[in-house]
Amino acid sequence: MPTPPVEQPMAESDVQTADTAHTARSHRCAASRTAPRYRDIDQLAAGDELMRDLVERGKRLIDRGIPVLILGETGTGKEYLSRALHDYSARRQAAWVAVNCASIPESLAESELFGYCKGAFSGALPGGMKGKVQQADGGTLFLDEIGDMPFALQTRLLRVLSEREVIPLGAMRPVSVDLQLICATHQDLKTLIGEGRFREDLYYRVAGGVLRLPALRERADRRRLVMQMIADELGAAADENVIAPAALQRLLAYPWPGNLRQMHAVIRYSCAVMNGGRIELRDLPEELMQFQAMPLAQVHSIGRTAQIRPFASRAEGDATSVVLTGDPYRDERTRVIAALNGSRWNISAASRQLGMCRASLYRKLRQLDIPHVRDQAMPAYAVA
Repeated sequence: MPTPPVEQPMAESDVQTADTAHTARSHRCAASRTAPRYRDIDQLAAGDELMRDLVERGKRLIDRGIPVLILGETGTGKEYLSRALHDYSARRQAAWVAVNCASIPESLAESELFGYCKGAFSGALPGGMKGKVQQADGGTLFLDEIGDMPFALQTRLLRVLSEREVIPLGAMRPVSVDLQLICATHQDLKTLIGEGRFREDLYYRVAGGVLRLPALRERADRRRLVMQMIADELGAAADENVIAPAALQRLLAYPWPGNLRQMHAVIRYSCAVMNGGRIELRDLPEELMQFQAMPLAQVHSIGRTAQIRPFASRAEGDATSVVLTGDPYRDERTRVIAALNGSRWNISAASRQLGMCRASLYRKLRQLDIPHVRDQAMPAYAVA
């Protein structure tokens, strides 16, 4: 009977090398998981004048008992700023309670916000439940996407804010509450008021102090943000040796329709797939490659507000990239027109490329004074 082969033990040096690599990967993953989600509020402003002014204004408002309304595009960090303001405030030792008004089913919204007493309705918990408003007593209540709050619920919230008390479902007496209110939305609340979808009196209750977060493409500290996100993901301080110059240039040139949320997802992906400890151009997601690989004829159709410079693409060799002008309105208009022309004015395809829904794109067309191609006699490429 043949003797089974004896497995040779690994050399000591190989064992040490494997152990070191495994330990390094474990430490990097652990550091990434335990990295603080929220930073000191002053770190949000480093390197960008718009953010510095906004943060300073927020710090002056937060302990004055003034409701704060944070405006900004999707993904600009409204929840992040809300938590940072709470952590800076005198209420930092109490709870910060977040509610996404767009994600709560309308049938459950009232009980979620205001709570209920024992036996208030069929299926209620035996001991009742504290609503989010009561849970935030002494701390901060963050109402995200308040523009999507059901109209009937807005009336009850208005009473809570004016009377500083809440009546849980089935309760006989109101319960006093003391909280700091921070709301956020990417929508234009004044437009919703005109459409009858948002109460005007509630608007003046929640908009005591308005903070408008700039879009990522308008910020001057994108390089710092990229390096900070890489450091957070790797769990160690990072310099620019950790990313190839071509990859960094691509990240800085991209218009980031999904703002900080999209940038964070791109950095996480790139750090996960990179090989050899450095992010290369090939490690970036497909949408960034497609942006820089825009055909020359399509770039020419963008209009007079853009300038063109050559850029070497991994996929196509010689391609072109769009250099934005520095005027936020004109830059955004150029970016939207480029997406529309590239999709042959297919609104669904253009909205996916821009990272927004169809309704948001139609609103953006009105805001940027871009007439739809069906409403004009001239060809789409003439819109500029």
